[in-house]
Amino acid sequence: MPQLALFLLGPPYIERDGELISVDTRKAIALLAYLAVTRQRHSRDSLANLLWPDYDQVNARATLRRTLSALNKALAGDWLDIDRETIGLAQGTHFRLDVDEFHKCLAECRTHGHPASETCPNCLKPLAQAVTLYRGDFMAGFSLRDSPNFDDWQFFQADSLRRELSHALECLVHGYTAQGNFETAITYARRWLALDRLHEPAHRHLMQLYAWAGQRAAALHQYRECVQALEQELGVTPLESTTQLYQSIKENRIPPPPVQANAPVATQEIQKPASSNPASSPGAITPAAVQFPVQHNDYPLLGRAAEWNALLQAYTASSTSGHLILLEGEAGIGKTRLAEEMVAHVHKQGASVIAAHCYEGETQLAYGPFVAGMRTAIAQQQDAAWLRDVPALWVSEAARLLPELTSLRPEVAVAPPLDHPGAQGRFFEGLRHVLLALLKGDSAQPGIVFFDDMQWADEASLDLLAYLVRRLREHPLCLLITWRTHAIPRDHHLYRLLADAQRSGNAIILSLTRLDRHTVQQLAQSVVPASPAATTDVVQRLYEETEGLPFFLIEYLTAIAKGVLAPENERWSLPGGVRDLLHSRLDAVDEIGWQLLATAAAIGRSFDFDTLREASGRGEEETVTALEELIALGLVAEEPGGNNAAALTYDFSHEKLRTLVYEETSLARRRLLHRRIAEVLVGHERGKREPGFQPGQIAQHYRLAGNENAAAEYYKRAGERARTLYANTEALAHFHLALALGHPDRAGLHEAIGDLHTLMGEYAAALKSYETAAALGSVETLPTIEQKLGNVYGRRGEWELAESHLEAALFALGEGGSAGERAKIYADWSLAAYRHGQAARALELAHLALELAEAGSDRQALAQVHNLLGILASSKQQTEQAHHHLEESLALADGLNDASIQAAALNNLALAYAANGETERAIALAENALALCVSQGDRHREAALHSNLADMLHAAGRAEEAMPHLKQAVSIYAEIGVEAGTVQPEIWKLVEW
Repeated sequence: MPQLALFLLGPPYIERDGELISVDTRKAIALLAYLAVTRQRHSRDSLANLLWPDYDQVNARATLRRTLSALNKALAGDWLDIDRETIGLAQGTHFRLDVDEFHKCLAECRTHGHPASETCPNCLKPLAQAVTLYRGDFMAGFSLRDSPNFDDWQFFQADSLRRELSHALECLVHGYTAQGNFETAITYARRWLALDRLHEPAHRHLMQLYAWAGQRAAALHQYRECVQALEQELGVTPLESTTQLYQSIKENRIPPPPVQANAPVATQEIQKPASSNPASSPGAITPAAVQFPVQHNDYPLLGRAAEWNALLQAYTASSTSGHLILLEGEAGIGKTRLAEEMVAHVHKQGASVIAAHCYEGETQLAYGPFVAGMRTAIAQQQDAAWLRDVPALWVSEAARLLPELTSLRPEVAVAPPLDHPGAQGRFFEGLRHVLLALLKGDSAQPGIVFFDDMQWADEASLDLLAYLVRRLREHPLCLLITWRTHAIPRDHHLYRLLADAQRSGNAIILSLTRLDRHTVQQLAQSVVPASPAATTDVVQRLYEETEGLPFFLIEYLTAIAKGVLAPENERWSLPGGVRDLLHSRLDAVDEIGWQLLATAAAIGRSFDFDTLREASGRGEEETVTALEELIALGLVAEEPGGNNAAALTYDFSHEKLRTLVYEETSLARRRLLHRRIAEVLVGHERGKREPGFQPGQIAQHYRLAGNENAAAEYYKRAGERARTLYANTEALAHFHLALALGHPDRAGLHEAIGDLHTLMGEYAAALKSYETAAALGSVETLPTIEQKLGNVYGRRGEWELAESHLEAALFALGEGGSAGERAKIYADWSLAAYRHGQAARALELAHLALELAEAGSDRQALAQVHNLLGILASSKQQTEQAHHHLEESLALADGLNDASIQAAALNNLALAYAANGETERAIALAENALALCVSQGDRHREAALHSNLADMLHAAGRAEEAMPHLKQAVSIYAEIGVEAGTVQPEIWKLVEW
């Protein structure tokens, strides 16, 4: 029995034997989900009331019958257990439901003999499996506008499952914490907090875990996030216990971590490359003093060779004349990581280091980074010898900021107030002398001062930094700073400082760019070489998901390595660290900016000004101002408008940023925005304001707005437009969507789908579509459908069936049909007879077709008939007559701009010339025919032309050129010439048509 799998955690989808299947209506999906989750039989009346509450009983039951029919058809007649009054789902060993598997994993933990509030080591594996199964909320993004009862049921199911997920994540956090595996616990704690950013216990757990993992600054930052969330959403302050934990961490009074359990945690650890740090030299800061709370230092530093060499050169140059090095780039680009590697490298060589991190929200703390860095350095000194040679005057001045200096030099007098001319200069000079003394050490290597995220430094610190930069030439000193490119305006103090340093020749700027695909692959293979994350497909997906942003890439690799993210999953959830970083970038956006971002996110990755303005409802000036702010924040980039030099388009800086904004916009607002966007695009279409208009965009927005009727119509238009461009795959997808959304012209859509399947060589699917079109269509459309059925059977070499359908087409056409229509059917019949080996019958039918085409003055029919007569003449070696008919067919087809007949005439004319020994001319004609077939997407005839060209090239002595064509022909024939495991030999025999 085949296996059916229903996935409801996240956007719903269905698989049968591993293949995705589609269901025509949303109500059918809802019905299947309800039967699967409730595991009960339900009366027809109760189901009808659930899904069609506004219908009377008769109409509701009738609609239920139609829905059941559609669902049963999609499931191939299996799985539904239906009788006259009740309906159920046959759930056996061959049925999978991810909700059941989620509950089964959680239930396993209840068999371990401990209370549900506790977590034993054996719980970790099933809990991790449960969390991995939870791709998203129950049936995320799915709703039935006219079925509030079902929506309520779906809401309560989603709410219950979400609570279970929260409990599972909390248990995982406690379990891995008990094992001492703080990094994995942090990963799950982030996801736990992402479920409810107001949940204080989750904030506290994260703070504690960061502290135990040695990431003190991250722990303090987590407290600030908690304060901000509670203030913004509830207008309250954190609980006393949360504040006390913050104070403990801030004052380095961290409670000890729990005693590790005996049983190890079964998880894949990412091994850090072995490294060794020499013992600290006197006067140097120990490695621990320069560590930052960055989680990704376990990963190799790849793709930064040029920047690394530039850093080393600048540092070497600072031994004779001080240098300023600036690392800049967007958030997550790897500035901190590269700087930390540099700091660790020079420290290993004996250099002394002062390092500090600037934090958002601490711009009012005067000299904050200098105080933090210098105090850490002072605390690392073993005695006061380092301060002995600093003149008392400068120690006195520096003690204004660092009072602890007076305990090291008690004889130093208290400095006078800073209220007289030159006082600030003396104060800065005192700090400079103390800083240089701290960096002197016993090594010949120049000292290094490292400030991270300088865009958040206070003004006083920037003034002091400018003072140091202006005096860089006087001492061997390296100033290394990082900042986010888009976090500060172009007139910021930092840019002026940098310009001064560059003019003096003592500064370099290194702008970091995103990683390329090759580097992404190297990193994946070096981190988890035996993991599915290192496969080619997953590497490509990692590159697409992260767009080469290092922080995102590491977060995804960490989630994969720890089993939080399964590479084989169709949909990947956003890792917690990525979500946190994106949230931090969105914090500065005001109300109007958020409205524009939400509108832009609904439009898509790229958007234009007019659509954004009209759909958002904002005025022109408001939109321009808000866009400028978003560009300055690095959330949106401005791009030229392609061929239209006067136009501008805009693009999100990262797709995950757009995704997050979209996800955090309420469903009601998303629907409103999609409706507005669709209406704006319709207006653009009518006004011809957008030459590149795509009806598929309008269809998508109408569908997401819940207007399925309008969406279906525009999907049909999108399919028709794609067909004119020979984009057959896209056209097929659009037509299927139009059908799924209930477009009334079902017969026409099935016919169009059959046409596309025919071009793609998918003949079984084409026959099925045409038969459906024949069943649903009118009497007027039946002759065309029968003719198309006959042609498909002819392509497959089933001559009797081909002739019977062509005969049926003539019968359906009756006496009322035009002479041209009849001529085309007779021409197709003649071709079928010829390929069947009935030459006399074929000639008879061809002459009959010619008489009708001439009588009807139908140029298309004449082109088709002359092509056929040329084939018949060639078969009898009547060269001159064959050339005449085929040239006539080609001339008529050129006038009609009919690519299909053009390709046929060119191919047949090429064969005629080849048979006459004119090989080079034949090759040229065949190449033109091949180009036309490729543009149309006619796979079968493309294969035939490759085969014909191979023969011609071989005959011309160009064997090397022939081989690629032969291989391509074999490849396509193998693709379309096997149906249901059975070889269709006639498909391989096509030469002329």
